[in-house]
Amino acid sequence: MTDAAKKKPAGKTSPDRAKSQIDINDPSLDYISAMLSGAKPGAAATPIRTDEDSAAEPVREVPVEEQRCGLIAIVGKPNVGKSTLMNALVGQKISITSRKAQTTRHRITGIHTKDDTQFVFVDTPGFQTKHSTALNKSLNKTVMGAIGDVDLILFVVEAGSFTLADAKVLSLFKPGIPTLLIANKLDAVGRRHEIAPWLQSMQERHPFAEFVPMSAKNKKDIERMYGICAKYLPQQPWFYSQNELTDRSEKFLAAETVREKLFRFTGDELPYTSTVVIDKFEEEPSKTHKRFMRVAATIVVERDGHKAMVIGQGGERLKRISTEARQELEKQFDAKVFLEVWVKVKSGWADDEARVKSFGYE
Repeated sequence: MTDAAKKKPAGKTSPDRAKSQIDINDPSLDYISAMLSGAKPGAAATPIRTDEDSAAEPVREVPVEEQRCGLIAIVGKPNVGKSTLMNALVGQKISITSRKAQTTRHRITGIHTKDDTQFVFVDTPGFQTKHSTALNKSLNKTVMGAIGDVDLILFVVEAGSFTLADAKVLSLFKPGIPTLLIANKLDAVGRRHEIAPWLQSMQERHPFAEFVPMSAKNKKDIERMYGICAKYLPQQPWFYSQNELTDRSEKFLAAETVREKLFRFTGDELPYTSTVVIDKFEEEPSKTHKRFMRVAATIVVERDGHKAMVIGQGGERLKRISTEARQELEKQFDAKVFLEVWVKVKSGWADDEARVKSFGYE
């Protein structure tokens, strides 16, 4: 289904924009709940659904006329935890993560169907303001495209922080699209009483529909997010089948997995402009395995020195990258995977618009 076919219907009304979405059961956050409730009298926190609640409910087919569905863009500067949040919301890893900026380079759709609502999350690259290469222009274009026609925006920032890069992303948002401030990494905040004045200052920066201090690693926070997001989505038929998790192919996920391991084992040594191209992706019959996949991948770097860095002494680093990528792909695909990984130098590819497109970037 094309993005155009998934546009929200005309005339969709916005829900009440209650400011208090703090877990009222968390005593350490009572001061935040009180402060935000004061911004809109009568506002109440969204109830938390537990795994026990879900298990007790009988599974039922949801009639089309009762279905609710919509697009939710996850947006923010690099390294604020967007992909970690996406994976937690979907319930399975579909977007790679690392400490390296610009790990996510594509618009990745993650799908989670819960009760009568299908959440279609769109993970986006971190909006880049420091460099203007052809690659970064492509990534920023992806971000702009993602936020242009969605039902809801999750603006992810680090709790207690707001930088010029955050401000640049915030300036991109179009009026009329409800935006939630996701104050992520709350678990990393040492003095939580300092969050209250910060939230108040954020309220003055943008008419956020709601504030959601949270940690993407906290299961209760993730469970709470579904109830918060659901009321902003229109009543319309689901876009995907109930069991689908992403619209991306296994071939795409293979390239992303190799790239994640590349970044993990090279750290800050390797420039972010390296990428991965899949040369072969075939499923072959096997007498000993229910699925057997043969995959050949090429890591593309810009300099000979980068190539040596990826290969490592005696080829040990490339071997570790390949081994961990293969092991993860076998879990993802539930298959035996034979993976070959090569390294090639393509000088200046990240600043060559034609080559950027040939490597699969929009």
